[in-house]
Formats: sequence, C-alpha cells, structure tokens
Amino acid sequence: MAAAAPGAKLPSTRSLVADYQASPVTVQKALQTLTAEGLIESRPGVGTFIRAARTAKPSDYGWQTAALKSPLAALPPASSTMRDVPLDAISFHSGYPARELLPERLVRAALTRAARGDAALSRPPAAGLPELQSWFAHELAASTPAGTAPPNPSDVVVLPGSQSGLSSIFSALVGRGQPLLLESPTYWGAILAAAQAGVRVVPVPVGPDGPDPAVLTRAFEESGARVFYAQPNYANPTGAQWSAGRRDQVLDVVRAQGAFLVEDDWAHDFGITSNPVPVASRDDSGHVVYLRSLTKSVSTSIRVAAVIARGPARERILADRAAESMYVSGLLQAAALDVVTQPGWQTHLRSLRHQLESRRDLLVTSLRAHAPQAHIEQVPKGGLHVWVRLPDGTDLERLVRDCEAAGVIIAGGNEWFPAEPAGPFIRLNYSGMNPGAFPEGARIIGEMLERNLG
Repeated sequence: MAAAAPGAKLPSTRSLVADYQASPVTVQKALQTLTAEGLIESRPGVGTFIRAARTAKPSDYGWQTAALKSPLAALPPASSTMRDVPLDAISFHSGYPARELLPERLVRAALTRAARGDAALSRPPAAGLPELQSWFAHELAASTPAGTAPPNPSDVVVLPGSQSGLSSIFSALVGRGQPLLLESPTYWGAILAAAQAGVRVVPVPVGPDGPDPAVLTRAFEESGARVFYAQPNYANPTGAQWSAGRRDQVLDVVRAQGAFLVEDDWAHDFGITSNPVPVASRDDSGHVVYLRSLTKSVSTSIRVAAVIARGPARERILADRAAESMYVSGLLQAAALDVVTQPGWQTHLRSLRHQLESRRDLLVTSLRAHAPQAHIEQVPKGGLHVWVRLPDGTDLERLVRDCEAAGVIIAGGNEWFPAEPAGPFIRLNYSGMNPGAFPEGARIIGEMLERNLG
C-alpha cells in the first residue's frame, strides 16, 4: 500500500483479509487509523482510495499589511498573568483566586435557577437587570455618610466584566489622543485599555498610601488631563490602600480640577485586616466614576461588573457600551444577583477573609525566611497579591526564566508600569492553588535570586 500511487483504489476488505491473513476487525481498525491520519479516503458506493499528497503552500498575507496600514495604537502584549502553566508548577503569577476560594455551591445553584427562569430566554435592558442595578447602588449607598446623596439604581450600568468597562470609560470620557492620568504602577489591564482607546497616558507615581496630592495636582495642570484612573483599595499590584485623609485630599484635587476620578474597586470583596471604603461614597456631584466587579469573587465564568456614574458621563458610557455589546447576558446577570443575595454569600466572605489572611501570612513569612534579598515594603491589608522589590541590578527576565525552569512561575513587575519601571519588582499571588507549596516556592525564588545577583 505504501508504494501505491495517489488516487489508486484499495482492494476490498475481503481481499485485504485474505492477502494479510488478518481478521476483519483488525483490517477495519487499520483502515480507520489510515483514514484518521489522512492517508486514505472512503467514497461511498465507489470504494477506498489512496489520498493524493498535498503540498502545503505557504500562506501569503502580505496584502493585509497594505490594507490595514499601521495600527492606531501599539497594544501591549498579553499579560504573563493570563498564561496557562503546568498543573505541577508552583504558580504565583495568576491574578485570580483558586477555585477553592470561590462560592462554588452558590454559583452552581444560581446558574441552575437562572437557566430555568425567564433570564435564559429574555433580552435584558441595555443598562442591566433592574434588580441587579439596585443591588450595586444599595451596596455603595451602605457606605455613604449622612449629608451625601447615595446613588440611584438608574446611575448603574451593568457590564460584561470590568475590563470592558475600562475601555468604554476611557473612550467615552477621555477620547483618542487626549491625556489620561494613571497610577504608576497600576493594573496592567488599565494600561491595555488605555492603549486600545488611543489615549495618551500620563503616569502618576504612587507610594504605600497612594498618590501625593501635590504631585497629582501638578500632573493635572501640566497635562491638561480631566480623568485620573486609580485603585484606592488594595491596589493591583502594590496592595496599597488610601487612608481616609488621602481619599479626601484626592477627591478635593479632582473637584478643584473639574475632573473625574475613575475608581476601580476590583478587590472590594477581598479585605483582610481592613474594610474597603470607596471614594465614590463621599461624592454626589459626579466626579467619581465607580467601577465594581464580581468576576474574581463570584466566578471567573460569571463576568459581571457595574459602573456607577452620574450625569452626562453615565449616558456617554452607556452609549459606548451599546455600540460595543448592546447588553450583558441576562443569564449571567441573574446568576450573579442570585449569588450575592443569598444568605450564604456573607458567610462565604467571612470565611474568605480568614483564608486569604492565612495564605498571605504564609507567603510573607516564607519569603522573609528563604528570600531575604526580596523586600516587601508593605504587607497588604487586602487583595490577592504581594508586591516585592528586588535588589538593584537584578536581571528580571533571567530571574523569571530561571524560576520557571525550576518549577516556579512568577510575574515580572515591568508590565504594571505605564512608563519605565521604577525598579525590579515581582508580583506574587497568595490566593492561588496549593498554598502548602509556598515555602518551597519562596526557597526557589531566593535561590534563583542569589544566583542572579552572584
């Protein structure tokens, strides 16, 4: 058969059985294998034939270069935090909590109920299910002090995840080619969304307590920006939380500049030794555009978030969302609402707080014992990550490669800087799988760091 010419017809099954002294079952299995490998093909009613060898012609997509021209914005590469890695690796790189930290029972039950209800077949309103809008508004209202008007459900726009919300906010409120102030370092997804929107990024350095109000004022005045993106509670990657005084100072600056603060409250459900207090709870004049996500705390498969904005800003964001995706899956909205309104949700959050604390403390203790060269400037009061400063002179790319070769996956800190990095950093996730491996992972990081510096 190997010498047969392409297109030649094979003998019948009966002939093959006789020629090779094999059973009919063996012959049939052999023919099935050859068919699966693309070596032969069956033509019903005609017979089985040797497939003609096809020479793979290299594809030429050069014409697309001329058709597409240069991209309007150079997008950053996909984040290393989104990589899939071997299950036996010690993974510190991810930005998501491990499955055992999610309310799995609540999520499964909620999805079952949602699938049986009207949400499975009905188109939801463009701004979101009214009940879910009310839940987001009431949650923020719970921390709003007397004398400040709480948000209304009509101020809420439900989103298919906070990442799409960032893209819409930057497009609607900043505009292509216009300046946008970003904390530095900051969430890599915000940097990506800014690039996608074609805005001009202006970095604002931040410390353990957030941005310096004087530096922020100068950045507004020198750049002419009217939007500042920040994470006041458990910032990604640093874990920083603004004090009450700093929240008021930043809000005063934003008001004085006639500007917007885009507050990304991504870690609202991940407080450990403190509680998140949104800056938005102190504002009723529309200066704070508040972004709240449920994706990380409910389930990565239920991508539901919300933006709370007042006045024309809300209408512009809603219009951008309508152009992008029209509406968010009603099934996912119903499931998310079901989870967060169950009595078991608050029980889960109390348990989660304790689990995150023990994991955080284990990782910090392990790093201090096995990687003393790695400096932890601030033990975070919440969130999912520890931000680690490495010694000057560390070859960060080499360290990441060496650790991976030894079975430890870490994320180099450069991708969290909207401009040049302020030094060598790594971000380590303490909410990932297998916390029992934290000491071994820290030992390997320390060993590779010593080799790197030696």
